[in-house]
Amino acid sequence: MSRATAAVPLRGQRDGAEPARTGPTVLVADPDAELSELSAYGVAVMHCDNGVEALLRIGAERPDVLLLTADLPGIEAVTLITSLRRSMNMTIIVGVGPGDAEIAMRALQAGATACVARPYRSSELLPLINAGSGPSAPLRVGGVELDEAAHVVRVCGEPVHVPLREFELLAYLMRNAGRVVTRHEISRQVWRSTVSPPNNTIAVHIKRLRRRIGDDEKNPALILTVRGVGYRLVGPEEAAEDG
Repeated sequence: MSRATAAVPLRGQRDGAEPARTGPTVLVADPDAELSELSAYGVAVMHCDNGVEALLRIGAERPDVLLLTADLPGIEAVTLITSLRRSMNMTIIVGVGPGDAEIAMRALQAGATACVARPYRSSELLPLINAGSGPSAPLRVGGVELDEAAHVVRVCGEPVHVPLREFELLAYLMRNAGRVVTRHEISRQVWRSTVSPPNNTIAVHIKRLRRRIGDDEKNPALILTVRGVGYRLVGPEEAAEDG
């Protein structure tokens, strides 16, 4: 039977009061882990025992971080990660043991943020939790602004719909603005794969992304193609000069 799944209150929260989301919230999907000690660091911890319950809790409560065991019952860990990555950009940490090397590799390819050893250590988890949930300033290049926390892209101040994969691609290019990123880097960081996506998948996503942000597909000024290597998003200074 599942343990109680109420969130551990943040420090300073009064009994019966609405949880103050001043710190990150972590859903621990692992029947053998408690991790209530993380509350001492301002982390609210929720627990569940299986993948089905994890999926329901994520949809209802939107935690900042999911920590799941590689041998998660109910829904296989890689299947759960793949499902979440279709619609969410949350931090996903997978707990692995000595015999979980293959699952760890598949989990990372499916979109897991990182793998950590079980039993868990707070000192290893906290940097990943804080990196995945802390506020970050929006990225800006020219008239394009990307807010990773709000999952919003604006072009000249107007919000633009960008599907998840293209959002992650744009975020990666903007974090590396001014330098060439290779197709291999894009495959590893955006598709989370050690091999390139099939055929011209990256090129197609770049083409769609240019169209969404108003970059001329035939003569782009923002996302430049470096033939035989990869792509380069112009730096803020270049974009300012062009503007």
